[in-house]
Amino acid sequence: MRAFYFDNIPGDQRLLHDSGNPVSDEVLKSTGVLHWHIPTSQQNQIDAVAEERDYKNRDTITITKQGLGDLYEAKLKSFYEEHMHEDEEIRYILEGSGFFDVREHPTDSWIRCHLHAGDLLVLPAGIYHRFTLDENNMIKAMRLFKDEPKWTPINRDSSTDTNPYRVDYLKGIAVN
Repeated sequence: MRAFYFDNIPGDQRLLHDSGNPVSDEVLKSTGVLHWHIPTSQQNQIDAVAEERDYKNRDTITITKQGLGDLYEAKLKSFYEEHMHEDEEIRYILEGSGFFDVREHPTDSWIRCHLHAGDLLVLPAGIYHRFTLDENNMIKAMRLFKDEPKWTPINRDSSTDTNPYRVDYLKGIAVN
């Protein structure tokens, strides 16, 4: 995985948008974002991470134009809306590639994380983020969950800053 500041230049969200300013692991960690690279030939290591972090369930999602058909553009647009979740978001990339953009606090800058096969990303509950495919237009990912599988985005608006999970997130990163 490679992380860098998003360039904020308008255009296709699937383009690299690399500002030329890399983001260090320390900066990512300060936002609560964790990542590992586990080759897809060694997926048994995912079980160890899942046990350590108490992930009990998993499923697989594939996002392609062929698979989503007429819903493709609308789905990509919805994934790219800035949002948060009340649970960690955990993705292990099995095939393809894509971008997770996360908000750095307190600058509100976008950090773009470019993920490829073998990358495992954990976004903490309460962090503002968005997702898009890259120009390859395909990703297959394992999603891991602490409880029953759910994916409920809460789009950012004036009320999300007072969401208890957002408040806890901000308290947690203030300690780091």
